[in-house]
Amino acid sequence: MRYHDPDDHPYIVIEKHSSGVGSLLLGVVIGAGVALLFAPRSGVETRSDIRRRARKAGDTARNVAEGVSDSVADTFESARSRVEQQIRSARSAVELKKRQVTRAMDAGRAAAHEARGDLERRLAETKAAYNAGVEVARESRTRAAGGTTASSTPDA
Repeated sequence: MRYHDPDDHPYIVIEKHSSGVGSLLLGVVIGAGVALLFAPRSGVETRSDIRRRARKAGDTARNVAEGVSDSVADTFESARSRVEQQIRSARSAVELKKRQVTRAMDAGRAAAHEARGDLERRLAETKAAYNAGVEVARESRTRAAGGTTASSTPDA
């Protein structure tokens, strides 16, 4: 971004927006160092204090790391458990649908087999009735051709 001063001498300001733990830790270390330099203690006392604070900071960092590690492990196990449960649920649903489809197909096959048997029975009955009708028609033609004309005269 470009700014102008009252004398119209242009200059450029670079704005850097960064935030993070690194900047915080750097500030803490610099502040601690400055505080130690201006502390009214002897060198032995200052070194002892630095060691004590370093151990305390190390312990705190270890505790935080262990807490984060435990939290990550718990979250991972929880997510894993949920995923496994969803997989089991999906498999169960697939198996249920598979059984339903199999039963439906078996029922459809049985119905088709029954319908075919019924159709074949009806077809046989129809053929038998047709053949009987054909036989009756032949007999009646044969009688009519045999010379009986009395059947053509109406009864009085």
